[in-house]
Amino acid sequence: MSGRWSLVRRVLSVVAALGLWQALTSYDINLWLRFEQFPTVTEVARAFADRVSGDAYWQDLTDSLTRIVTGFALAAVLGVAVGTAVARSRIAADLLGPVLEVLRPVPAIALVPVAILLFPSNEQGIVFITCTAAFFPVMVSTRHAVRALTPVWEEAVLTMGGGRRRVLWSVVLPGALPGILGGLSVGIGVSWICVISAEMISGEYGVGYRTWQDYTVVDYPGVFVGMATIGLLGWLTSTAVELLGRRLTRWLPRAESRPAALPARRLPAPAAPAAPSVPTAQERVRS
Repeated sequence: MSGRWSLVRRVLSVVAALGLWQALTSYDINLWLRFEQFPTVTEVARAFADRVSGDAYWQDLTDSLTRIVTGFALAAVLGVAVGTAVARSRIAADLLGPVLEVLRPVPAIALVPVAILLFPSNEQGIVFITCTAAFFPVMVSTRHAVRALTPVWEEAVLTMGGGRRRVLWSVVLPGALPGILGGLSVGIGVSWICVISAEMISGEYGVGYRTWQDYTVVDYPGVFVGMATIGLLGWLTSTAVELLGRRLTRWLPRAESRPAALPARRLPAPAAPAAPSVPTAQERVRS
């Protein structure tokens, strides 16, 4: 029953947001924020229906998803591998740590000129930017998760005759998996931000490229169609990462799977102390 009410609240929140948007744009509210040039919900819905019926929309969708999946998959593999190596090896930390810490604050979108100079095609450059954007959240989360593991588990495996590989696959990666999944969830969101920005700057196809083209020709309903598409794609991919994480961590206790607290049992009231017996006359005489 609680799940049903949760779904109702979520639907009502979306309906309320759309209703507020429709009201502000229909009446051209112009107080401090200017909504008079914004398209209404109905205009965006009509533009969305027109785009969905064409082939260009689906081609842009396919191109953006291909770039995201490719770049994010590379970032996941490299981020987990490098984060584990830096956390487990002093040599790797000394060799890779300074370089990674210098590059980590650089925004991935600032690497667009580097990608244009480095790669022979824009497609490869966009995948590189997407991979770089997701790499650092995954790497940092993996590094912290591995370092936070208690050494007792590793010592137990070594005591039973396990080697370094056994420790890695049976202790390190399973123990750090919740932290790794947190980095993946952050990385997929950052990847969408950077891939859309890269498509706007140097892309030829994709949702970001089409959204920027609509802005240049002053097609504001088309711009909002692109924004809605980006939001839906980001939500779907983030949900996919979360569901995958839940499947990989089935062994973890869930809040909804915890047994309900047992009702407190009322302890019986303590018995009143017995009154001291008064000896009779005969007992006094005998004593």
